[in-house]
Amino acid sequence: MTFDPDQRRSGCPVSCSLDLLGDKWSLLIVRDMVFVHKRYFKEFLTSDEGIATNILTDRLGKLEAAGIISKRPDPDNGRQVIYTLTDKGVALVPLLVELVCWGALYDNAPDADADIVRSISKDKQRFVNKLTNAIQR
Repeated sequence: MTFDPDQRRSGCPVSCSLDLLGDKWSLLIVRDMVFVHKRYFKEFLTSDEGIATNILTDRLGKLEAAGIISKRPDPDNGRQVIYTLTDKGVALVPLLVELVCWGALYDNAPDADADIVRSISKDKQRFVNKLTNAIQR
């Protein structure tokens, strides 16, 4: 699995970002890593959106090839792999926070807790810092 930057539609930064993250699943995988600290293949399969195993395998490979996630053997169970965000992946945290706020405000996302979203919106940078610090521990 490789990420080929030469296969981009254009050199526009938005288009380049969408070439990598614009499918239905990639940002949801990163979301699960950021907000619910999922690290194992089986954990990603439990998400409400119901990703198929072949799609999950493909997206994890693409995210790894793009340098957004890394994988390593689980020291407690060598048959399992632990996925973690790289610095490049952690840099997506502010984008995810903005998407949470935007989706809650404009799309009335049913799972969004209005009080929590209001609290996040008041000081997004503090919330981003909190998430980033939790990931990097």
